[in-house]
Amino acid sequence: MSNQNSGEGIHITTAIAVDKDKNSPHAVRWAIDNHLKKNSSIFLVHVKTQLSQPQDAVAKEGRAPTDTEMQHIFLPYRGFCARKGIRATEMVLTENDVTTGLVDFVVRNSISTLIVGGSNRSALTRAFRNPDVPTSLGKIAPDFCSVHAISKGRVQNVKTATRSVTPVTSVSSKPPTQSGYSSDSSSSSFSQSSWKSGSDKTSFDKTSSDSSSYTNKSNDYNVVHPLDRHSGSKSPFPPSVSNLNYMVRTKGMGSPNLSFDSSEFSVLSSFQSADFSMDNSDPSLTSGTSNTNSYTTSHVGEEIENEMKRLKQELKQTMEMYNSAYNESVNAKQKVREIDEWKSTEARMIAQKKRSEEEALALIEMEKRKCRAAMEAAQKAQRLAELETQKRITAERLAEYEAEEMRKAMDALNRCGVRYRTYAIEEIEVATNRFSVSAKIGEGGYGPVFKGYLDHTAVAIKVLRPDIAQGKEQFQKEIEVLSCMRHPNMVLLLGACPEYGCLVYEYMENGSLEDRLFRKQNTPPISWRTRFKIAAEIGTALLFLHQSKPEPLVHRDLKPANILLDRNYVSKISDVGLARMVPPSVADSVTQYHMTAAAGTFCYIDPEYQQTGMLGTKSDLYSLGVMLLQLITGKPPMGITGQVSSAIEKGDISQVLDPTVPDWPVKEATAFANLCLKCCELRRKDRPDLATVILPELERLREVACENQDEYSE
Repeated sequence: MSNQNSGEGIHITTAIAVDKDKNSPHAVRWAIDNHLKKNSSIFLVHVKTQLSQPQDAVAKEGRAPTDTEMQHIFLPYRGFCARKGIRATEMVLTENDVTTGLVDFVVRNSISTLIVGGSNRSALTRAFRNPDVPTSLGKIAPDFCSVHAISKGRVQNVKTATRSVTPVTSVSSKPPTQSGYSSDSSSSSFSQSSWKSGSDKTSFDKTSSDSSSYTNKSNDYNVVHPLDRHSGSKSPFPPSVSNLNYMVRTKGMGSPNLSFDSSEFSVLSSFQSADFSMDNSDPSLTSGTSNTNSYTTSHVGEEIENEMKRLKQELKQTMEMYNSAYNESVNAKQKVREIDEWKSTEARMIAQKKRSEEEALALIEMEKRKCRAAMEAAQKAQRLAELETQKRITAERLAEYEAEEMRKAMDALNRCGVRYRTYAIEEIEVATNRFSVSAKIGEGGYGPVFKGYLDHTAVAIKVLRPDIAQGKEQFQKEIEVLSCMRHPNMVLLLGACPEYGCLVYEYMENGSLEDRLFRKQNTPPISWRTRFKIAAEIGTALLFLHQSKPEPLVHRDLKPANILLDRNYVSKISDVGLARMVPPSVADSVTQYHMTAAAGTFCYIDPEYQQTGMLGTKSDLYSLGVMLLQLITGKPPMGITGQVSSAIEKGDISQVLDPTVPDWPVKEATAFANLCLKCCELRRKDRPDLATVILPELERLREVACENQDEYSE
């Protein structure tokens, strides 16, 4: 496809224009992959313009491209062509214009296919400015030449040949032209140049027995061997072979300068292309001068025959030297490959060993971390065990202390005698009409409450449910507390039936504070004056419990359901079954009393007591604060502190006050709410003291209520 065989050599029909741009490698790659077959021959053409050369280089006759220039231009393509099995002939043309030089080269060498790198300029730039080389070639290239412009591996534009070309094979058939190029292999020009294994090897054709030159009116060809350009280098061939040197130089009007530069070439191919024959019986030889002179003297024929024998001997020796050098080169390359493989194997083994060491180190580090974690877990478990042991010891001591205190209380009761009246179950049944539903007035956590009459007096009878686990303990505690103390704001215990767990209290006509705040059975709302009075009464009764002797008493279940109101709305604290006696040191809120389990009602129980089990007199203050906030807002306890705090921050306390009371004093209500919020602090130490801070403020508010009430009655 790319080569045509002539009578004297190979005619190259494909040329690739190369330069320093980015698209030249794409053009070479595309041509080899899509246009050429293996073992094809091509021209690699580079055009050097006159403006790009130094003036002395242009003026100097016979200047050939330097090795540096050749390496820079053609070196990237040599190895690629050699790997693909393509024989590349490198051409350097000197011309004023790149397009003109390429067209002239195509015409002189009968090139049928020209491949160039595509332009990087846009179509608009190429249309309105100076056209690029591919565009110009598409316009002025001869009709027998196809032009392919390649950009990034794709054909950018194509000019297709309209006729075929007949290559010129001899000087006689086509005389030299102005540019100085001819495709005739017999006219002192080269036949092909091939590149193998990164090195360039050149073969030349010679048509006469000695070195010759061809002279024309418009062209002058001088033959010089490329190896003679390297000063100081010795040729590895005999003198007679070294003198077969070739270089083509042209002179004339704008004629390009064609030169070849190779580091090594095949002597065998060069000599085989020459027309030497020992079997030729014709004694006449061609002299190579401008006039062909023939002579037939036997002396000259004998000398020529001897010279030919000598040259064949030298050629044989040269080939043996070349074969020896070639074998040594092959062996050296084989050793280099073996060394490279050994190095790569060693590198892989070293890398694998390094990875194994890293994995071993990582595994060791992981085991160390696991060991440290196990040791830390063991230490933590040991600390927890010690803590649990300490807690168990503390609980045992506390149980012993409570048992001792209970024993002392029972002894005291036994010594002092029974302080409450004992009722028989028959009396209780008669008083409650056998616990009829119509007599039931309430239901608590302890059990149902019935209204009855004993000794012609209205009483409230609380009956212990048998399924209550700690009911008997609460029953006994309530008898202890209420039978040993009297206070106007604590409910009065009239008697009990210990066998059946019945407690008899004085009857409170208005029921619990919770029922009245939420207006159960449509009862009228409580005025703000009465609410301030109730708050002061509850504070007074709570202080009485905290200051009881010999030990303070903590209620632990203070809430509106456990505050009872008589007919005059006098409040009294009831349901002291969960009350606990604590050591006197707890009263100052410095030393807490540890409980094994927290007791109380959700939303009212002290958070610190619930989390830690540490009980103190200030535990009741949190319950008091929530209950007093309910007293002025009439809202459920869930989230009440947040609602009141938000209203105070906005400066509008009236939005959370009980709307059933129309005439709230805003100033006093705000002070009351702030006091309640202080009682609801999460930390016990942040809560105010009941005796010195809370109760004086509640008494002040009760006095304000009394001043604004003239014989007020509910």
